[in-house]
Amino acid sequence: MKLSTPSFFILIALTGGLAILSSTMSKTPVLPLFAASLGATPTEIGWIVIASTIPGILVSFPAGALSDFLGHRRVLIASLFVFATAPFLYLFVDNAWQLMAVRFYHGFATAIFGTVATAAIAGHYVADRAARLSTYSSVTIVGRSVAPFLGGALISMASFGAVYVACAVSGVLALAAGMFLRDAAPRPRQKPEMPHFRESLVTVLQDRGIMLVSLVEASQYLVFGAIEAFIALYAASLGIPAWQIGVILGVQLASIVFMKPLMGRVSDRVGRKRVIVPGLLAGAASVALLPALPNFIGLSALSLMFGLGFATVTSSTAALVADLTQDGRFGSSMGVLRTVMDVGQSIGPVLTGWMVATAGYGDAFALLAAILAGAAVLIGVGFKGAAAA
Repeated sequence: MKLSTPSFFILIALTGGLAILSSTMSKTPVLPLFAASLGATPTEIGWIVIASTIPGILVSFPAGALSDFLGHRRVLIASLFVFATAPFLYLFVDNAWQLMAVRFYHGFATAIFGTVATAAIAGHYVADRAARLSTYSSVTIVGRSVAPFLGGALISMASFGAVYVACAVSGVLALAAGMFLRDAAPRPRQKPEMPHFRESLVTVLQDRGIMLVSLVEASQYLVFGAIEAFIALYAASLGIPAWQIGVILGVQLASIVFMKPLMGRVSDRVGRKRVIVPGLLAGAASVALLPALPNFIGLSALSLMFGLGFATVTSSTAALVADLTQDGRFGSSMGVLRTVMDVGQSIGPVLTGWMVATAGYGDAFALLAAILAGAAVLIGVGFKGAAAA
């Protein structure tokens, strides 16, 4: 099966949607609530949340570089095996440290799958690269959008265990669908050697544009990870029930589904930077206003606004990195992007947990808003190049 055939795009989107449904349902909104029920402190909850992002720092680049040599199928199947097995482990967790360990294992799935699937699509499409990447992302975000509603309902009607059983079903279906994926081309006869990996890494790291865009992506995901972890606890502290918390997070993710393909097409037409900067500013404004609207309607509206800003930014960052990639090293460049992104996403919940514990939610949200505003200035002033115009 060739990569250019529509069936590949449909199949990888279906696989990604099921996999992301499984992984998102395991954390939104259940993870912080489950951790709190185990007696975890706000700081410990921050560490539990970032445990799944640490594997991204460790394996995103190796997985992407390996796929440049071996093709995507074997690497994707390895990640799908983790998607299928990790949910069962949550059923045996009875303390915060065990939960942290399971989250660490689960993190390998999204780290590998996200990098390799994105690289495969980016390497094939050029003229409509942002639109294709955004459409794929939106299809997978359908899973993200369903997860908070389904997870919140299962918590309210059944138990935390019921949520993880549903995660397991979705993960197993993702593995089954992924078994039908085929590589775009035969694997090269020459086996990959470490010098190839070092050369790829050095080439990408020396590209100032790629590193700058990766830093902006890290800032966006730092805030996204923090909001994902603590808006549920913030809402719960206001007395908002679990099913409404699911709605608050769900409308955010639903907005991403519809906005990303649109903004991807806009990015292909007007340039990446003209899309990224407004998205960062919209996100900053929505986070800064969270303490001002402490109710279900207000938080839902601001969550929706944050989702729109997030979709606007991320519709263009991966495409911009692909535009800047040399010698077809899409796996390597996407691996570096995701590694830097995961560093940011790892810092977010820990930083926010510390801020909430020491200064409260208001100051924590103000700091997150300032980070997004700073990223807008960084990409707006510091980035030069036709690809971003």
